[in-house]
Amino acid sequence: MTVFEFITAGRIVFGRGAIAQIGALAQSYGERALVVTGGSVERARIVQEALNRAGIAHTAFAVAHEPTVDLAQQAVRMARDFGAQVVIGFGGGAAVDLGKAVAALTTNPGDPLDYLEVIGRGKPLGADPLPYLAVPTTAGTGAEVTRNAVLASPEHRVKVSLRSPKMLPRVALIDPELTLSLPPGITASTGMDALTQCIEPFVSPAANALTDVFCRDGIQRAARSLLRAYHDGSEIDAREDLSAAALMGGLALANAKLGAVHGFAAPIGGMFDAPHGAVCAALLAPVMRANLDALRERAPEHPSLERYAEVARLLTGRLDAAADDGVQWVEALTHDLRVPGLSVYGVNSDVLPEIADKAAHASSMKGNPIALSQAELAGILHAAL
Repeated sequence: MTVFEFITAGRIVFGRGAIAQIGALAQSYGERALVVTGGSVERARIVQEALNRAGIAHTAFAVAHEPTVDLAQQAVRMARDFGAQVVIGFGGGAAVDLGKAVAALTTNPGDPLDYLEVIGRGKPLGADPLPYLAVPTTAGTGAEVTRNAVLASPEHRVKVSLRSPKMLPRVALIDPELTLSLPPGITASTGMDALTQCIEPFVSPAANALTDVFCRDGIQRAARSLLRAYHDGSEIDAREDLSAAALMGGLALANAKLGAVHGFAAPIGGMFDAPHGAVCAALLAPVMRANLDALRERAPEHPSLERYAEVARLLTGRLDAAADDGVQWVEALTHDLRVPGLSVYGVNSDVLPEIADKAAHASSMKGNPIALSQAELAGILHAAL
């Protein structure tokens, strides 16, 4: 067994009705809280009322779209002016990631570019972030247990990470009941993101015995429940499975690596107004197929080929399933979920070379099981249009 490490949030609280604990959990970290929410502050009323009962002063910062560097700076100013002692992220991946970034940047001076990867200086955080409690209301990114926050830089037309082990939340609170109101389209895109984040770490060269456990469980949960939740959003058992799959994916990616799907998602998200989960959904099957072709051609003994065969068995429930069956299963699921192609978001053949070039340098691409050529990267994008 290779040497590996595993770190995650200080505490994970999972289950139906778990949100009832948020006041008591926050109370142990401070008396003044900044609540980072999604576009609707009203939706976070359940948190605000719990903080009121716990005697915690609070203010809210709403993020209506995927977070940017400028938005993070605005929220940091609010946190400092309010004298926040604890930060709570309540919402989808955007709110959870922005809250994580705010908790880190509030205690670390300077410009966010001092700490950002790729476009910034990538300095390590000097001071510990404010205590951070992550409460996802979608089942997709797994950001509640990861050590990075993804921020868009419109100036650079790319999405990059603020990353540090210090950024792991003190508490990750996952309540599947918070996802019951998600519409079918968001259920599909976030669920496909969760599935992707269980598959990519599993076939990554950085996979290990512990992340494998989470990936296998997450793949099976997403496979049996994503379409059910899409057709019936009130199906709480399916919602619970998806929340667990998102958590499993977050645990895995934070301790292994992702791959080409997320390598593409970073530049596409920075260049176009395209939701992260929807981008991953459109790319998952084309990336799986391209990786299989490349592995068979250039590395026929690579262990990831058997890994893809196991993914197929987990997805289909068939013991005789081959790797290509897994790709076909994902293609069928993508069709059944009515996942749109990337062209819906303005991606066209003219920009594919630029996307492919940026993707080749993205941090997530380092976790792909095999290095893909520019022609192979462009082929994936063509297939996802």
